[in-house]
Amino acid sequence: MIAGKSQSRQGGSGHHDGPTSPASPLAQFPPLPPAESRSRAPEFYGFVAWAGTYLLFVLYFLWAILPDEWLIWLGVSWYPSREWALLVPAWSIVTVLLTYFTYFSMAIRSTPAFSELSAYTDSRAQYPDASGPNPYLAYARPNAIPEAYDIPIGLVNRVLYDADSRTGYQQ
Repeated sequence: MIAGKSQSRQGGSGHHDGPTSPASPLAQFPPLPPAESRSRAPEFYGFVAWAGTYLLFVLYFLWAILPDEWLIWLGVSWYPSREWALLVPAWSIVTVLLTYFTYFSMAIRSTPAFSELSAYTDSRAQYPDASGPNPYLAYARPNAIPEAYDIPIGLVNRVLYDADSRTGYQQ
């Protein structure tokens, strides 16, 4: 029933050009300009790029497989050595693999060590006020709604890895 109302208000097609509302919370992003002001140039550029790519691939493929006599008969007097038919794809693959390896290495290099404090916390961490009672214990009661705090790494390690607390579970 509600969907029918929102469709009828939107013209029945499910698409609307007005602002968002609770009945229709989704808006197209980015908003498209009116059809009369949009240029069709990207369509033409895309077609030229698509056609040019296929043409270059066909020429590359023919250069790689046709015998020399056929190329001379077609009027091609100079062309690169045939070894480049294998070297260009091989070097391209190596370049792509080295690019992935480089970005992976840069990510590993920029990761802080476990001994650095920045691996566990940052300047936006929110800790409770230490002057009052322990706020972490106050929210252990049933039906308590805790405030959003970051838990210090020392407290996490004490709860998870303290030898005294583990011995009680092993008995």
